[in-house]
Amino acid sequence: MIVDRSSPVPQYFQLQTWLIEQIDQGVFKTNDKIPTEEELAQITGLARATVRQAIQNLVNLGYLERKRRLGTFVINGSTQTETRTIIGLIVPDIRSGYAPELARGAEDEAARNKHSLILCNSDDLYVKAEFHANRLLENSVAGLIFMPTAAPDEQNKKIIDKFLRRNIPVVLADRTIPDLDIDYVTTNNFDGAYEITKYLIDKGHKKIAIILSTLFSTERDRLEGYKKALLDHNIPIDPEIIVSDTGPFIQNRYFKFARELLKKRNDITAIFAGHDRIALLFYSIAKEMGIKIPEDLSIVGYDDLHFTTVPLTTMHQPIYEMGQESLKLIMSRIRSEVEKSRNIVLCSHLVERESVLKID
Repeated sequence: MIVDRSSPVPQYFQLQTWLIEQIDQGVFKTNDKIPTEEELAQITGLARATVRQAIQNLVNLGYLERKRRLGTFVINGSTQTETRTIIGLIVPDIRSGYAPELARGAEDEAARNKHSLILCNSDDLYVKAEFHANRLLENSVAGLIFMPTAAPDEQNKKIIDKFLRRNIPVVLADRTIPDLDIDYVTTNNFDGAYEITKYLIDKGHKKIAIILSTLFSTERDRLEGYKKALLDHNIPIDPEIIVSDTGPFIQNRYFKFARELLKKRNDITAIFAGHDRIALLFYSIAKEMGIKIPEDLSIVGYDDLHFTTVPLTTMHQPIYEMGQESLKLIMSRIRSEVEKSRNIVLCSHLVERESVLKID
């Protein structure tokens, strides 16, 4: 059913959305003639005026072109890309984590190129990311910087395909999707995790727990870097002290994981938190349980979110630069300066503070 008459969504907008979906899915391809107003009125049962409004909106948005006495045709969205000055940015949550820093890097670089950003929060939900993707397409953005959501890769690919079908460039920021030939900017998560695990080992720690999510490529790489560092230093991998959740970061859920790990910590002397927000939870729970950091337990994080409340040793990620480089890749695509996909891997570095104790 193209139009749901019981829906509060205006009928012209329902038809408009359906036509966009047909174009995005390749049912109507570039240069294809779409059904006439009369034919669409017969198919949908809508008034001609309602059909005409939907079609005119899509003409204004750059999806369709009217040709006198010939009909209405799908046009190539890339023909206007160089004249557009808006870039879309979809991140999980601008209020927390490193998204604010990434957005600032992208915005500063956009301004240098006389472009602007439309910032969208997905809350790591596919349905919200898809909603924003459709709105960005309606606003005729020139490109998209996208942090994949906590959804299966196939769903994230659907969002990406919406843009690529219209020849709108997409760059993945931080999180990548395996076997997808597309531009991305990330950091050396495997090497960074290896380095910070080795740092703990060099401080005398052998029983090092780790807690993270394996949902995203970034933390999967960190887990592998942690394991490799242990093996290279002849320390056996202990599955009992590896907490690898398969879902996104939810504070209450990770409070539970952290509390359970500390209750059974036995001879654990150090914890590698998959990112700084997890590390911050450990500080809170350790205080509640009377565990002193670093005297009783050492802890390291990842990201370097510049907490002012705790002196956390962590891996600094060049997040601002990630936003910059993502925008630069978008501009290269807009200007047709590159053909093959480009993958940029930025280097992180260790920031030593006061959360790790050297032991014998």
